[in-house]
Amino acid sequence: MKIIARDIPPRAAWALEQAGIHPLLARLYAARGVQAKDELDDGLARLLPPSGLKGIQEAARLLADAMAQNLRLCIVADYDCDGATACAVAVRGLRLLGAQQVDYLVPDRVVDGYGLTPPIARRVKERGADLLITVDNGIASCEGVAQAKALGLAVLVTDHHLPGSELPQADAIVNPNQPGCTFESKSIAGVGVMFYVLLALRSELRARGVFDVASQPKLDPLLPLVALGTVADVVRLDTNNRRLVAQGLKRIRAGQMQPGIAALLRVAGRQPPMATTFDFGFALGPRINAAGRLADMTLGIECLLTDDAARADHLAQQLDAINRERREIEGGMREQAQLLAENLFEEGTEPPPAISVFDPDFHEGVVGIVASRIKDRLHRPTFVFAASGAPGKEHELKGSGRSIPGFHLRDALDLVAKRHPGVLLRFGGHAMAAGCTVPEDQFEVFEQALAQVAREWLDAATLTRRLETDGPLAPEYRRTDLVDTLHREVWGQGFAPPTFSEEVEVLSQRLVGERHLSLKLRHQGEPVDGIWFGHTDPLPGRVLLAFRLDVNEWKGERKVQFLVEGAQLK
Repeated sequence: MKIIARDIPPRAAWALEQAGIHPLLARLYAARGVQAKDELDDGLARLLPPSGLKGIQEAARLLADAMAQNLRLCIVADYDCDGATACAVAVRGLRLLGAQQVDYLVPDRVVDGYGLTPPIARRVKERGADLLITVDNGIASCEGVAQAKALGLAVLVTDHHLPGSELPQADAIVNPNQPGCTFESKSIAGVGVMFYVLLALRSELRARGVFDVASQPKLDPLLPLVALGTVADVVRLDTNNRRLVAQGLKRIRAGQMQPGIAALLRVAGRQPPMATTFDFGFALGPRINAAGRLADMTLGIECLLTDDAARADHLAQQLDAINRERREIEGGMREQAQLLAENLFEEGTEPPPAISVFDPDFHEGVVGIVASRIKDRLHRPTFVFAASGAPGKEHELKGSGRSIPGFHLRDALDLVAKRHPGVLLRFGGHAMAAGCTVPEDQFEVFEQALAQVAREWLDAATLTRRLETDGPLAPEYRRTDLVDTLHREVWGQGFAPPTFSEEVEVLSQRLVGERHLSLKLRHQGEPVDGIWFGHTDPLPGRVLLAFRLDVNEWKGERKVQFLVEGAQLK
């Protein structure tokens, strides 16, 4: 591992400090590309206007017409946290704006696969719907949309994924990544796209005289759901996304949130007044995602839809239990996958440039998480495969992949497909995450083909893990109140949480829980506690550490501790 300090543009840091920003925050923001204080204004009025989204006026008219005729609307969701929150935002928002008949349907990960397929379109028709609305999917569902249209359904696609060479023939498409869309925030999540559609619909209904500015329903109560889905989907937190997340967090901290979010925070042992983006990414998101991985995402969506606090608690407890089961399955799978991966190379040598593993006992709902864990450990593009559980697909393997910077996973799959026709039955995704299906008897061909692409595309520099940090931490900033201030800010993908790095002295170290390294360190001449989760190898007496700041509470006393992210060993 190579630990590298980010460049901090001195002019930007100085300008932010002069504008009244705390010196430490000014330095952190400047290193992340913020140049002026107004970029940090998270007011709703600073959000990008909906009019910038191509197709949004058509979408608003389509929905307003359907509502005027009291048509039946059916949302087709996705089975991850972005899809679940987008579905909840769509159902709640459409009802708020006056829609009388709103239903939803979520595909089953194993049986249906991803997106609006022709069988899903037929199920929507059987439910008696007139207008089908996709959230967080649909941009690649040309066959599904064609089937829906053939059945007489109107179709609105709302999505944020990259389109293929052909767009579906929907009545309206809202997706910032479709050709010809000039909307600046290309990183908006599926839930954010749906929120914007509701803003445009409300504007259309105002223009039609359904209500005026004074009487129109407020849509900002939906922002906690928008914030949760945005962070959980690990989209880049550009300025617009950060505003959406900040607005959602403000409401949660003030106690204004859906009963389901309150219940999920409770089962995770988190306090709403102290809620952070970490809670979305590591506490709430995984519990909702677990339903889509092991059970039925309807559980997650119902938890976010109910206004009954007792029912929300019951559903949150079910989601918590499913997530515990997911962790157990993942733990066993991760150990087995790690053994399979390590068998691909001899101890003391470098791993192959790409890793593909399969075991008949793997659970397909958890392959993505396990791939991510192995990728983190070995710093190699990684695919983990499980046998397909879909009827009639018993001889197919479904794989989920995670990549490292510099290796575009979907493009790599595209090249494998061109070089080895028939090896990939289906594939899709983007640079850092992708999925594919291969015949079981072609697994080794896929494994070798992917490794060959990686050999051609990756060099020694790319295969060395680089950890970007914010450099040394001045000792006067090692204070619990400052750690609290840092935690309250919006951090995430593309706007990395503050991570510092410097050489420290290791005074003592011991294993806790058999899996974590507990440390006593000397930092700038003063003792400080540290912990390295999931790491068991001992450290030398002096070492360059990368660490985040946290507060450890014990018997009423609050002390700063270092959460170690990595070490550069000479």
